[in-house]
Amino acid sequence: MSEYKSEFLKVISERGFLHQMSDPEGLDKLCAEGPVTAYIGFDCTAPSLHAGSLVTIMMLYWFQQTGHRPIALMGSGTTRVGDPTGKDESRKILSDEIIEENKAGIRKIFEKLLTFGDGPTDALMMDNADWLMKLNYVDFLREIGRHFSVNQMIQRDSVKLRLEREQHLSFLEFNYMLLQGYDYLEIYQQTGCRLQMGGSDQWSNILSGVDLIRRKAGVEAYALTAPLLTTSSGAKMGKTASGAVWLNAEQLSPYDYWQYWRNTEDADVERFLKLFTILPLEEIKRLAALEGAGINDAKKVLATEATAMIHGREAAEAAAETARQAFEEGAMAEGLPTIEVPKADLEAGMGILSAFVTAGLCGSNGDVRRNIKGGAVKINDKGEQNEKRSLTLSDLTDDGVIKLSLGKKKHVLLKPV
Repeated sequence: MSEYKSEFLKVISERGFLHQMSDPEGLDKLCAEGPVTAYIGFDCTAPSLHAGSLVTIMMLYWFQQTGHRPIALMGSGTTRVGDPTGKDESRKILSDEIIEENKAGIRKIFEKLLTFGDGPTDALMMDNADWLMKLNYVDFLREIGRHFSVNQMIQRDSVKLRLEREQHLSFLEFNYMLLQGYDYLEIYQQTGCRLQMGGSDQWSNILSGVDLIRRKAGVEAYALTAPLLTTSSGAKMGKTASGAVWLNAEQLSPYDYWQYWRNTEDADVERFLKLFTILPLEEIKRLAALEGAGINDAKKVLATEATAMIHGREAAEAAAETARQAFEEGAMAEGLPTIEVPKADLEAGMGILSAFVTAGLCGSNGDVRRNIKGGAVKINDKGEQNEKRSLTLSDLTDDGVIKLSLGKKKHVLLKPV
């Protein structure tokens, strides 16, 4: 058991969410005394959040479940500036229209995991454009800028690493930590929020807000971060060879999402069950103790529970059943992801290399060649060793599709249109 008195810090500590905390005793006492308000910001840089964002999203979930009020802050204002953290070059400047479209896409996920309303622990959704877009620049410099030390700012990792690598850092980006600090102050003034959470790469930015609130309001605010996760083999969470693991079904099907978790490395199963499902710790301990073929059962539970959190129980069960049919029965399984290709491409003959890259099963032609040599490539459940093979209309099954397989777990249907 953890030494923490508050239920929130006990839960996130036991489940592996806790990385850094400012004033642990003070924050623990605050959370133990009654409902606290906390926020996490999400910039609108893409039409969906991805699996790498799930750690912080789940922190908001557990914050509400343990009796507190979470705020999901849409960063459509700060998106117009661009966070330099962890980047060697400036982020692409997005149009207002794209930012709004992205915001609409990423809002969806929070409606599935948080309960919104007017109660003391009901979640709020805010947008920093509401105050950032109204700022008077000179007033902002006088009231906020004077509290920030350039000496300290250039020592922050997000700035320091860019300068050490002699990579361009625009004045626009340099302002980002001022704006994030101001967000914290503004949200405190509007809601009484005294905790900002985020990934560990945001630690210095969050501390800027803690310091600003102390200077401007004379109040102690807090910072808490989660670790930036990698898989046991060192791969970045939420990324695969074929792209990001998006949370919205429009960007990635529930079946492909289920498959991402099903392919978890053995060494990560227990850790991911704690972080990405709400199963009781006792059940997780039981699953983690499974050995041999049993570990695959644990991975299926992980995949189904993680998918149910994001896409709903029905979609998760359907994905699990599709996988069972495809892998255990060798059936075509209508629920497999389907890629439409022009019928003319098959009439002319579509190269196997191009087909597997188009289907997202491999990242490049060289990747396909390596998998062919390794015996991992199948067409309609039959192994294929010829890298010069072309797919034609004669390869269509009775279902009017061509089944492409990479190993035992990845399958895509090609459908001519």
